[in-house]
Amino acid sequence: MELQNIAEKFDLQGKIKNIEPYGNGHINTTYLIECDDNGKIYRYVLQKINTNVFPDYKGLMNNIQSVTSFLREKIIANNGNPDRETLNLVPAIDGKCYVQNQDGVYRVYKFIEDTIALQIAENNEVFEGAGFAFGNFVKMLNEFDASGLCEVIKNFHNTADRFQKFINAVDKDIAKRADSVREEIDFVLKRSAMCDSIVTLIENKTIPLRVTHNDTKLNNVLISAESCKPICVIDLDTIMPGSLLYDFGDAIRSGCNTGLEDEPDLTKVGFDISLYESFTKGFMSGVGSCITALERDMLSLGSIMMTFECGMRFLTDYLEGDVYFKIHYPEHNLVRCHTQFKMVADMENLRYKMDDIARKYSKV
Repeated sequence: MELQNIAEKFDLQGKIKNIEPYGNGHINTTYLIECDDNGKIYRYVLQKINTNVFPDYKGLMNNIQSVTSFLREKIIANNGNPDRETLNLVPAIDGKCYVQNQDGVYRVYKFIEDTIALQIAENNEVFEGAGFAFGNFVKMLNEFDASGLCEVIKNFHNTADRFQKFINAVDKDIAKRADSVREEIDFVLKRSAMCDSIVTLIENKTIPLRVTHNDTKLNNVLISAESCKPICVIDLDTIMPGSLLYDFGDAIRSGCNTGLEDEPDLTKVGFDISLYESFTKGFMSGVGSCITALERDMLSLGSIMMTFECGMRFLTDYLEGDVYFKIHYPEHNLVRCHTQFKMVADMENLRYKMDDIARKYSKV
């Protein structure tokens, strides 16, 4: 009954017939609403925002509302379908884009019918499509002033800041684990010089400040259930100002690993250069001439940096006694660290080939 009362505070079309849990997200709590308007069914996604992860929910919702409104206008101008090609917030009856009560903060999106989200790429074409979607996301928001966005998670991809937190964890050695991971610590220290490279380029305005998605996994692209073509980029909670190198790099980190993120057998873990080429081909097609030559030439660095940063975060958490990432056994974070560092080493060996691929498909 409580969910019914919350849903009724939004401007839904038709009478609410059913509300049920939906999806398998790990942060927000999601429900599917079904409404009946004289026999025509309308569906919506109701989400309870995790305000522990996102305490500045007003800033977060303002980000989403600003970006989706901008995208909607761009899609209409390009003769696209704004009801399918971007997320659409449903306003509350009082005009706000969310509803708050003693239980929490809720929002509603229109449900995008006849689409699916995949956890892994079934083939290279699917991953190329995801590349196109994220590249097109950059192009569509090229003229959006990213400096006006709220930084919902401070220093999220500030690798220099992540490195300092790592150093602090090594020095304090709270869990008394540092002596057992000297090889992993040295791996990080040998690459410390690159930690501030992207941050410095942004600060110096050498590369443009852009709207970044910051969670560019394959399952954050809805694809057509019929054709498997990309339809819409979703999960906009971590939209912030940053560099496209973050988004490109994180997609490569998560999508080009031949093994699982927590695969203990490192012989199964490696960097799939063919998937890299597929994603890059799609990304370059999507972004077109909106990418600068310097950004293009740094895509390989972005891929290495985001993978290195992730591995460093796993190692930091291991040194601190596993206080951030959920683990299922004592060495879990260390295993995760190993997979990321194996990917880093593989990409470093293939960086020239990665650069050749970026130039091959570049429009600039």
